[in-house]
Amino acid sequence: MAAYVKALGMAVKPGSVVVDIGTGGMGIFALLASRFGARRVYAIEPSNAIQVAQEIARANGWASRIEFVQNLSTKVTLAERADVIVSDLRDVLPLFGLHIPTVIDARRRLLAPSGKMIPERDILWAAVAEAPFSISRRIPSWNGSDCGFDMRAAEQIVTNTIQKARVTPEQLLVEPRSWGNLDYATICSPDVNTRITWRVSREGPGAGLSVWFDTELITGAGFSNAPHEPELIYGSYFLPWSERVELSIGDTVSVSLQANLIHDEYLWCWSTRVLSQDDPSAIKADFSQSSFFDEPRPREQLLKATPSYIPSLDIDGKVDHFILASMDGSSTLGDIAREAARKFPFHFASEREALARVGKLSKRYSTIGRKSRENEARETPS
Repeated sequence: MAAYVKALGMAVKPGSVVVDIGTGGMGIFALLASRFGARRVYAIEPSNAIQVAQEIARANGWASRIEFVQNLSTKVTLAERADVIVSDLRDVLPLFGLHIPTVIDARRRLLAPSGKMIPERDILWAAVAEAPFSISRRIPSWNGSDCGFDMRAAEQIVTNTIQKARVTPEQLLVEPRSWGNLDYATICSPDVNTRITWRVSREGPGAGLSVWFDTELITGAGFSNAPHEPELIYGSYFLPWSERVELSIGDTVSVSLQANLIHDEYLWCWSTRVLSQDDPSAIKADFSQSSFFDEPRPREQLLKATPSYIPSLDIDGKVDHFILASMDGSSTLGDIAREAARKFPFHFASEREALARVGKLSKRYSTIGRKSRENEARETPS
């Protein structure tokens, strides 16, 4: 927080317009921007947590300066462009969900030509390391468990699962290398595809890659998640190898690393080749791994995502299709629920159960129309 406070203090000037994307339930960035003199702050948050942020703003006397908008920023249009856009939509890494597409959209549509983005950039780092303690203690013996069972069927899942885990500086077997510079003033793609090569500088049992990021919120303010820095909320990821490799000083480790955004999740692929110091043509290890294999994927489920698959709705799909088609602006939820219960008597035990399903879909997909506002006005006591 100290770095964000410093960055906002440097970027926000008296009279600034600020957009806080993902203001959450605290609205802390919006509050700080108001304190630093912003004329108007647009605090955007899709979840109901925004209601708490509004109460906090009122309690601290900043409600008149902050306009709270409950929606995704990609669906929001503002009356003016921002001098500053601030966000923290990252997880363990900046490569998380729709973080980068959201930032790209905000820069293009919501930021003034001379405006500032906070953060300005994130720098991605990686190093070959020994297994973190939190991971090594959980790795079973695949050839035989304590009870004498063959557990190798689970090996592929575990060795392709990326986990949040912190390594110590003493566990690094190479010098860290940067593998991505996410400059939010120019970035145009959420994907990263790179190749990294190291010369082993300390011998030991290599178990995978530790990856983390440093951030520059604004020139002169930032922080690092590096192993030698104090641990932060973000942390680091560990990309395991298929098996441990005894590395010697002078060995060469080459990794092809890809992180591609598919829908709203990242697919990670990492291919590793280790060459012996004594004979560069001798391959010590050669692994090809992907987070695609981090969970069982039945063939039937994969088939349903292929271009040639011809889908038809199951009973749940038919129920939802009927309910959504009935939301045409002419029927109340109660009417829709009664008709759904009548049409699908073996699916709903009562109208009350149908109303719960209708209400859930309404919360997700419906909008407040003119008739709903008029009904609310009639039903609200003066």
